[in-house]
Amino acid sequence: MSRHFRRERGADTAPPDPWDPLVRITHWTIAAAIIINGLLSKPGGTIHVWVGWITMSVLVIRLGWGLLGPREARFSAFPPDPRAAIAHLISVIRGKPREYSSHNPAGAMMVYALWAMLAIVIATGLIMTDAKSPITIAEERAAVAQGDWSALVNTASEGDSGNSLSQSDIVKDVHEAAANLMLILALIHVAGVVVESRALRRNLVRPMIKGPPK
Repeated sequence: MSRHFRRERGADTAPPDPWDPLVRITHWTIAAAIIINGLLSKPGGTIHVWVGWITMSVLVIRLGWGLLGPREARFSAFPPDPRAAIAHLISVIRGKPREYSSHNPAGAMMVYALWAMLAIVIATGLIMTDAKSPITIAEERAAVAQGDWSALVNTASEGDSGNSLSQSDIVKDVHEAAANLMLILALIHVAGVVVESRALRRNLVRPMIKGPPK
């Protein structure tokens, strides 16, 4: 069965809505996390670390839902296909975009790109914090504020070498580069949703907030 179908002019039947509650919640949670940690929070700060751990949990849930969730939420509904993505973009430019029961091919490529960047940001963030939980980090900082430097001394003694410092710099650079690229991709994603909404003459954001019309 074909994954796509053409929208008939004048038809009242909307395409199947793929945005079940869990997909909507994880989508907006990740979007909020990108804004908070990319633009608002202090890098390495307590809020920054908390948001990172929450985002990691949400990403794991969404990836699991991609295997176990309803048909439109599964990876099989929107496999990465660069050629199909290019063809879809061409159809949008020509003003003849197709409707899809899940993400369109261009949107699917963007989803996987954002997830990949997010995974890199999370992984490098865990490396930079030695995978310490936000609670542990907060306790260590509170201890330092009270004059107890033992926690920092123990951490420094575990990797007291030039190679460790060099590797730390590389991880930090990768973390920042992936985070910046993720922000750029997010902006492109938003622009793509606006263009697609205009091309299809319907609001693609509303179902992501309210769910399918009843």
